[in-house]
Amino acid sequence: MAPPPEHPSDAELISRVLVRDDRNAFGELVARHQSAVRALLRRLTGGDLAQADDLAQETFLRAYRGLRGYRGGAKFSSWLYRIACNVFFSRDRGSRGASVASPAQEAGSSEEVALLPDALLARYDLERALASLKPRERAALVLTYANELTHEEAAVVLDCPVGTLKTHVARAKEKLRRQLEEVP
Repeated sequence: MAPPPEHPSDAELISRVLVRDDRNAFGELVARHQSAVRALLRRLTGGDLAQADDLAQETFLRAYRGLRGYRGGAKFSSWLYRIACNVFFSRDRGSRGASVASPAQEAGSSEEVALLPDALLARYDLERALASLKPRERAALVLTYANELTHEEAAVVLDCPVGTLKTHVARAKEKLRRQLEEVP
């Protein structure tokens, strides 16, 4: 009998969770995917780390409860992204959307603001512009550009036709372009 692999695949870990209720295996899945899920949620929430962490926790709780529903047709990470987006959309419906604190608010005085690097100010402008997008447009753009999913993969995550996904991306890019052109 061959020794077990040092790094079991996602499918093997999922099997251990489902067959033996192996919570350590699920913990390994969380450890393997939490950075990517948290990064996605940070982008969707406009950089709100606390909200992104709360949403990530909810994502993994829902994933654990719904693991029997994972069919393996898509990558496990795509399935998690879909849960994360749904958690974000459901939370976003109850709020006014993401808000981004400006570097000026974070820095304090105008002297401190003058010392901020241009890269930080540009990142703030981009975060603010992203936060102004509709949630589905923001998710489509983040999934395809930041998470580097294909249009087909992102459409599966967002549970929409590829044409709709492409429309969300195109509208989001146009809105970002217009907003960023207005930045002094």
